[in-house]
Amino acid sequence: MPPRPIPSVPWQTTGNHWLSLPCIHPADGAVHAIGVLHRGARAAIEFAGAAGFEQGTGEPLFRPVVRVDGEVRELAAEGIAWERAIGWLPTFTCAVGSLLLRGTVFAPYGRDADMAGAVYAVTVENRGTQRHEVEVALVGRLGHRQQRVRTARAFDDAHRVLLADDDMIVLEGAAIPGVAAIAIGADGPAVRELIDGETPMFALRRTVTIEAGQSAPCAFYLAVGPERDGACATVNVLRRRGWRTLLAATREALQQLEQATGSEAVDRLVNRNLMFAYFYGVGRGLDDAHYYLVRTRAPWHSVGATVRDWEALMWTLAAVQLADAGLARELLVRTCELHGYAPGQGVHYLDGTLFEPGFAIEGAAAYPIAVDRYIRTANDDQIVEEPVVADTLYVANDDLTARRDERLPLYATEVSPSGEPVRHAFTLHGNAVVAAALDVLRRTLDEEAARDVEDPEAVRAAIRRHFALDRGGKAQLASSVDLAGASDQTDDPAASVLWLPLYETLDRDDSLFRRTVRSVPPMDGGLLREIARLLGPDGAEVLQWLRRAPLDQGIAAAVVDADGRAIADGGDAALAGLLASTVWYVVHAHGLRG
Repeated sequence: MPPRPIPSVPWQTTGNHWLSLPCIHPADGAVHAIGVLHRGARAAIEFAGAAGFEQGTGEPLFRPVVRVDGEVRELAAEGIAWERAIGWLPTFTCAVGSLLLRGTVFAPYGRDADMAGAVYAVTVENRGTQRHEVEVALVGRLGHRQQRVRTARAFDDAHRVLLADDDMIVLEGAAIPGVAAIAIGADGPAVRELIDGETPMFALRRTVTIEAGQSAPCAFYLAVGPERDGACATVNVLRRRGWRTLLAATREALQQLEQATGSEAVDRLVNRNLMFAYFYGVGRGLDDAHYYLVRTRAPWHSVGATVRDWEALMWTLAAVQLADAGLARELLVRTCELHGYAPGQGVHYLDGTLFEPGFAIEGAAAYPIAVDRYIRTANDDQIVEEPVVADTLYVANDDLTARRDERLPLYATEVSPSGEPVRHAFTLHGNAVVAAALDVLRRTLDEEAARDVEDPEAVRAAIRRHFALDRGGKAQLASSVDLAGASDQTDDPAASVLWLPLYETLDRDDSLFRRTVRSVPPMDGGLLREIARLLGPDGAEVLQWLRRAPLDQGIAAAVVDADGRAIADGGDAALAGLLASTVWYVVHAHGLRG
C-alpha cells in the first residue's frame, strides 16, 4: 500500500483498549470519529459524521454546543487552549463571556474503569457577577460507518438514530445482526432531539443554573457494544461509577505506566509514544473481549489493522513491557495463540489469519527473543511452561532449522522484516537475529531438543567470514549474500546493520561495525532509520534531533522530513513502540543524554 498523507487537522487523540477517539478537533472539541476492533470482521469498525472524517471534512459525529441564557455561544470564539494530561488525556479551556469552560475527553482505564466507553465532561465556572442559565449539549450526525482492514469500506445499510430507555440516544445500522452500536447518555436530566433522514441528526441537552462565583459540571457518557442493549448497559455502568471517579482511576493507572529517563524532554518523547503504542497498537475485540495486536488503530495509516510477527513482538510488545509486565505476558501468550502456528510466514489479520504470505526469518526468530526478553525483565521463567508458548518455541525452532544452508550455519529468508523482497537469500540482519534466537532456544527447549540447536557462536563466526567483504582494502559488512560470490550493500532500515549490537553480533565499538555504518545513507525520509541510528556512533546527535522533531503531534510517523515533521503514515503505533523502547534502552544502556 502506498503511504497515506498526514491529515490536515492536528487531531487530539485518546482512547483505551476498547475504544479509540482518533479525531478530536482542536478548534472546537468536536469528535469526528469513534473506532473499535471487531474480531468477527477482522477489522476496525468506525462511526463518523461524514466519510471524509480523517481530513476533518463534513459534519462531526458530535460536538459540544453551549447556550447562555438561551443564546448559542461559539465555544472557541475567544480562543481555546489544549493540554494533554499525562501525555494521553486531552483537556481544553476556553472563555465564553464571563464563563470559563474546562473540558476533558477520556476513555476510562484502570481497575474497575476499563470498559468500552468514553466520557465528554465540561465544567462551567461563572466568573461574573450574575446568575446564568447554561445549556451544554452534544449535537451530532451519524453520516458514515465503515469497516477498515487497510482500506475503508462503507456499510451499505441505513444509519439509524433512536431514543432508548434511561434518557439515552442510540446510533447503529439498520441491518440485523449489526456489528456495533453506540449509546450516549448524560449525567443528569437531559432533553433529547432527533431529526430523521439519510444522515440522521441528534442532540442531547443538559441545562444547569450557575450562580456568580460558582461552577457546575455536565458530563456525557458514551459506550459501544456489539448491539444496542449492551451499549446502553455500559452507559448505565459509567453513570453509576461517575465521571470523577472514572477520571481519577484513569489518571492513577496512566501515571503507573509512565517511564523516567532523567530528562523531561526525553520523558515526554518516550511517554507520548509509549502511551500511543500501548493503546493504539493493542486493542480488545468488541465482540469477544480478547486482546489483539495491530500495526495501528489510527485510520490514516496505510497498514491499518494488519500486523507482522516482528512488529508485534519486537516493536509494540517491547514498549508495553516497559510499562506493564502483566499485560506484556498476556500479549506474548496471545500472540503465540494467534500467530505462533506459522511464525514469520507473513502479514496477518488481527485474528491471526494470514493476510499476505512472505517468510521473514526474523519473524520466526522473534518468538524466542521476545520470550527471553520477558523472562529477563519480569523475572518470570514460568512463561515457558505455558503450553502454547512452548509449542510456539518448538515450531519456531523447526522453521529456523528448515531454512539453514546445507553446508554453512547460515539461514535464508524470502523477505526482510519490512516485507521487501531481499536481494539475496542470506541476510546480515536475519542471521544476527537468528543467532540471538538460537541462544534462547538452547536454554529453553528440553535437553534432547536443545542438543540439536545450532551453536549461535558458529552463526556469528559465519557472519564475519561470509558478510565481511573487502572494500578498498578495508572490510565492510554486506547486507545480503548468496554464498556464491554475489552480495548487496543496500541497507534496509528495518534490517539495518545499525541494529546488530542489539543482538550481540557485534559490539557498537567494533571497528568493522563502525566502518560499515559510516556507509549507511543519511536521513532518507524514514523515521525507522533514524531510530536505528540511535544504536550507532551518532546516537547522541540523533537523540537531540528526536527531541526537537514534531513527528505526528509528537507520535511516530513512518515518513518524515529532514526536520522530523510527519509526511505520511502517521499515528504509527508499532513504530511508536519501537521509538519509545529504543530511546529508553539507549539512555539506560548506553548512557545517552537528551
